[in-house]
Amino acid sequence: MILADTGYFVALANPRDGWHAAARDALEGLRAPLVTTWPVLTETCHLLTTRLGPDAQQRFVQSVRLGAVRLFELTPAHLPRIEALMRKYAALPMDLADASLVLCAEDLGRGEILSTDQRGFGAYRWKNRKPFKNLLARR
Repeated sequence: MILADTGYFVALANPRDGWHAAARDALEGLRAPLVTTWPVLTETCHLLTTRLGPDAQQRFVQSVRLGAVRLFELTPAHLPRIEALMRKYAALPMDLADASLVLCAEDLGRGEILSTDQRGFGAYRWKNRKPFKNLLARR
């Protein structure tokens, strides 16, 4: 599975986004299913609505419903780890969506991600030491 972050989804939906071509190319080359979290969905819906309007948000939600991406279920038992991650990366800072993706990587045992957040996912480590492999990283 490949993790998908908010910036990836927004770039994919917005042809004017500087990351759009890279996001589209990554989607066409996918060899594994996408996975994301509810905090990422919430953040994505907010940004799609404010940048592209409510139709973009609705198309995104429909694509999730139709299986374009799998959802990792967060539970209250995950909150202590989320808090620890947010404390550890407070200088960046790390938000809930990013912390949820780090947690998801730890649970899946995989760190491949599609993200426009080069700074954050360049610094974050899953299982405290493993770097993410950002499939959208600019070369």
